[in-house]
Amino acid sequence: MIESRCGILCSKCNYRVELDCRGCINIKKPFWGERCPVKSCCDSKKLNHCGDCRTFPCDLLKQFSYDEEQGDKGLRIEQCEKWKD
Repeated sequence: MIESRCGILCSKCNYRVELDCRGCINIKKPFWGERCPVKSCCDSKKLNHCGDCRTFPCDLLKQFSYDEEQGDKGLRIEQCEKWKD
């Protein structure tokens, strides 16, 4: 089951309960700001998630995944690979 556009597993995220987040697939605007560039990109291309994109993994997804403060060292990229298959 696809949980997000970028590969984050929403079912394992603390914000899901804390902020009653339903995941980016089910919301128009993320709780952390006006927009998420990854979600916006997938939405504009009508993709379920980044793994469906012909440029996967793009620089934007890599930037998010390997961000020092909020990244996950590539785990979301691996998850998109699994969803792709």
